[in-house]
Amino acid sequence: MNTASQTVTTMPFAKGHGCGNSFIVLPDPHGHLRLTVGAVRGLADPHTGAGADGILRAVRCTAEPDAAAMAGRAEWFMDYRNADGSTGAMCGNGIRVLARYLVDTAQCAPGAFAIATRAGLRHVHVPSRSEDLRGPVTVSMGIPAFPGPDQVTVTTSGGKRRAATHVDVGNPHAVVFVDDLADAGDLSIPPAVEPADAYPSGVTTEFAAIRGVDHLALRVHERGVGETRACGTGACAAVAAHRRRTGQTGTAEYRVDLPGGTLHVSAAADDSMTLIGPAVINTMGTIRLAHAGNIIG
Repeated sequence: MNTASQTVTTMPFAKGHGCGNSFIVLPDPHGHLRLTVGAVRGLADPHTGAGADGILRAVRCTAEPDAAAMAGRAEWFMDYRNADGSTGAMCGNGIRVLARYLVDTAQCAPGAFAIATRAGLRHVHVPSRSEDLRGPVTVSMGIPAFPGPDQVTVTTSGGKRRAATHVDVGNPHAVVFVDDLADAGDLSIPPAVEPADAYPSGVTTEFAAIRGVDHLALRVHERGVGETRACGTGACAAVAAHRRRTGQTGTAEYRVDLPGGTLHVSAAADDSMTLIGPAVINTMGTIRLAHAGNIIG
């Protein structure tokens, strides 16, 4: 019997959400954790694990090879994993939850600071106690890119084919505009996206309904997760696609309604975007993690 596979270790963890988009935070300042696909899936499973849309490993840049080049500009690195165990470069709600966690646990002072991600540095702002320590968290998301191809098609679970826009916000998105969000169909099933080679690592798909010039409503199938109650990068991708579709330029403020709540996206004159919304840590404690071959390297 392999007794090593049965050993466990207990470590701190936190759970939080941004507009209902839920995350488990694993503090790993010295970079000792080695998360496997199976371990992430087990943790994220709502029935047999702690349940979450994604896992956030908080590791100091000096202890993480992927972040070593950013160590002089940020103390912490966000190692993001989707619920299916795949690695993600960026997560708009996740980074705001991580920022809230770092402030709530006194790892960072309230106010502005940088967090390193696989998509590069992201600057966040967590309100000070004098403003509202539970208030909205802000993150600068950079300038969304339109890498093409121009002809992208999404097929819903009901068999409807619709044109989509390929938008990259540090992670890949296909944005579809619909008259009614019900047109998205069953988003527990991944919509088929063509051409497949446009998204070699998978894609998050947004179905956006226009409620006004600066107001969108959104449903999202998140890559590696399923339908989520909110998606921060998806909100930015939808706003970017909306601006391109309608020819909007210059500064503007947008409201994006999702099943879990409302996010706000601020667009600058250079098309860079800032994401603002709630980020709450609602659980802190310890969790038992499987040893050798599962989680701890």
